[in-house]
Amino acid sequence: MGEKIEHLEMRGITKRFPGVLSNNKVNIQLKTGEVLAILGENGAGKTTLMNILYGLYQPDAGKILLNGKSVRINSPSEAIELGIGMVHQHFMLVPTLTVCENVILGLSKNFFMDLKTAAKRIKEITDTYGLAINPDAYVWQLSVGEQQRVEIVKALYRGANLLILDEPTAVLTPQEANDLIQLLKNMSEKGNSIILISHKLNEVMAVSDRVTVLRDGEVCADVNTRETSQEELARLMVGRDMAPCRREGAFSPGKPVLELQDVFARGDKGTDALAGVSLRIREGEILGIAGVSGNGQKELAEVIAGLRKTSRGKIVLNGKESTQMSPSRIIEQGLGYIPEDRIHVGTIPSFSIWENLILKDHHQPPFTKHFLLQNRTIMSHSSSQVEKYGIKTPTLETPTGRLSGGNIQRVVLAREITRKPVALVAAYPTRGLDIGATEYLHSKLLEARSNGIGVLLISEDLEELTNVCDRIAVLYEGRIMKVIPVEEADERILGLLMAGIAEEAQVQA
Repeated sequence: MGEKIEHLEMRGITKRFPGVLSNNKVNIQLKTGEVLAILGENGAGKTTLMNILYGLYQPDAGKILLNGKSVRINSPSEAIELGIGMVHQHFMLVPTLTVCENVILGLSKNFFMDLKTAAKRIKEITDTYGLAINPDAYVWQLSVGEQQRVEIVKALYRGANLLILDEPTAVLTPQEANDLIQLLKNMSEKGNSIILISHKLNEVMAVSDRVTVLRDGEVCADVNTRETSQEELARLMVGRDMAPCRREGAFSPGKPVLELQDVFARGDKGTDALAGVSLRIREGEILGIAGVSGNGQKELAEVIAGLRKTSRGKIVLNGKESTQMSPSRIIEQGLGYIPEDRIHVGTIPSFSIWENLILKDHHQPPFTKHFLLQNRTIMSHSSSQVEKYGIKTPTLETPTGRLSGGNIQRVVLAREITRKPVALVAAYPTRGLDIGATEYLHSKLLEARSNGIGVLLISEDLEELTNVCDRIAVLYEGRIMKVIPVEEADERILGLLMAGIAEEAQVQA
């Protein structure tokens, strides 16, 4: 185990990948007990920089200094020896093992003898930092927030006193995110240094002491958090003033394009996830669905797209009943669908960009003639989509799974909107996206609205819903509590409805 890290410096770090300069002469510094936020858009070079500090990559130039001494970190095990731990965006846990077994995995020579000692040490760590976690619970039984705590315990158990967290709240509920922010404050007060990679400004302002902003692989600012603001940080990240996209112009919707009448559907656990949902989406409107995650949003999107069967009720799409239609018939009937899981449901990650862009229409003219793919037409179509939607990619042949989250979402968006659907279901389309990508996506949804498409936008972000929607429906335990015009929808009323309190919300209104 190395000495306690009192001071870290990364000096002049440069890292190139084929065709990309990911980090260019980057300097960062960190002291004991300090929380440093590394802020930047997707692809700014944040994760690459931290992977260098954790020994996953080697820099092409520059050096790392710990307590004033130059060190070379060749692997994660060497980083851990030096007291550096990392909690990745995608957790590295074995679901079928317990918390305790996961923590000592790879450390223990006599696995079963060490479990008791490990459980005791884990309890000491969880008590010190206020981490509520049961060492005997199986990982598959834990919520996402609890799994993240296991990763933090794992790093602390190995002796880390500098902890790197990569986009730690991307998969957490707002409640879990608040708990994590409190935990990070506790840890820094007890002398741990923390590097937080993020693009969420409210989080950065809430927890960090200092912010280093990366843009296109270079440091463009290093500021004390208390001397800056969210607006200033947004401008530094994107390189221009940011104004939220808002709906404008008169609201004059046309005929209904998607209707749900008393729809019931079972969830994965066999109980009713939708319990009598009735909704109507019209041409040229965005109807928002607000609600705490797990109240039937996922099932609602899947039922409309034909991916989950209804147990009762009726769905009408573009004038025809689509309740029993197959997903492919529903697509032909005019539905666009941006699913919650953009990587595995929205695209096929191993397929190239051009293949994903024509995924729903590859069997139809002009992409196919006499059962043969028309390569020239396909490539011309794909290249114009890449340009129009600003998809950053080396080539059209690049596997889609290699793109950043924001660029994968642009691929899905390009495909779904270009097909000119009559109705578009967008489930959490901006989750995990940075400010620039979120602004872009909002502008495209508003453009779809002005082109007469009826949009159903499912989101947990109330600010997003009030900025772009015309009406907001609140979903609670599989039921629609109320549908309200956006002008009447303030955060307090929506919050009460989201908690299932209709009477009090009525009084507030």
